[in-house]
This record gives sequence, C-alpha cells and structure tokens, in this order.
Amino acid sequence: MSLKDQLNEDLKSAMKSGEKIRTETLRSLKSAIKYAEIQAGNELDDNGVLGVVRQQAKQRRDSIAEFEKGNRADLIEKEAAELAVLEKYLPAQLPEAEIEARARAVIAALGVTDAKGTGQVMKQLMAELKDQADGSLINQVVRRLLA
Repeated sequence: MSLKDQLNEDLKSAMKSGEKIRTETLRSLKSAIKYAEIQAGNELDDNGVLGVVRQQAKQRRDSIAEFEKGNRADLIEKEAAELAVLEKYLPAQLPEAEIEARARAVIAALGVTDAKGTGQVMKQLMAELKDQADGSLINQVVRRLLA
C-alpha cells in the first residue's frame, strides 16, 4: 500500500472515530500533496509524498517556535498535536548522539578544524543523513563541534 493510500485510509478512520485534530491535519496534508502534484505536473510517488510530509512537519515546528516566543500556549498545543500526527508518517530520526558521532567522523575525514569548513561538513552530512535526521539539528551539532 502506498503512502497516499495509507493517508486516505487513516483519514477515513479518523473521520469515522471523530478525531478532529487528526482529521484536520490529514485533510491539510492531502491538500498540500495535491498542490505539490499540480506544481510537479504529475502524481507524486512515495518519496515525493514523504517530502511533502516533511515540509508540513517543518512548518509545524517553525510555528511552535514562533508561538513560544509569543506565549501562545493554546496554539502551541494545537500545532504540537498536528506535528504528532505528521510524525507518524515520517521515518524514525537518528538520535543526536548518533548524528554527533557521524559529524565527528566527517570532520576528521575532511580535516576541518574551524567554522570556515561548516559548509563542506554540512554538504557531506546532509547527503549521508538526508532522510534520517532534521537538517537544523545536523546544523546545530556541526556548529557546536566546530565552535
């Protein structure tokens, strides 16, 4: 079963069980997928759909950060619930310790000693960890190691 089919089935079950947040989130996700398909001019495969799910999850994380700055606990709670729904469709993320270990290995392999080499390290790490870790977390780890 493709990821899109799984999303459709989950949307049906959420609607039947009356889960409002899950239903709204999955509808929003389906809409974003449809928009991406229109932009691409063809139907998205599972990797394309996964990219849209990642994009939507990133939007939720960014919103949570902004709402925290504005002390909007009500909106933080809603966005966090939506993010939890989206994360069920994302592959498991590597723990920070594993990212740090891989970053240390890349830094050693490239011989980078200061922050000027951040771009080189990020380029190689992002290629290595593309679907396994969030880019902002990788960036934080690399900057901390090269500081």
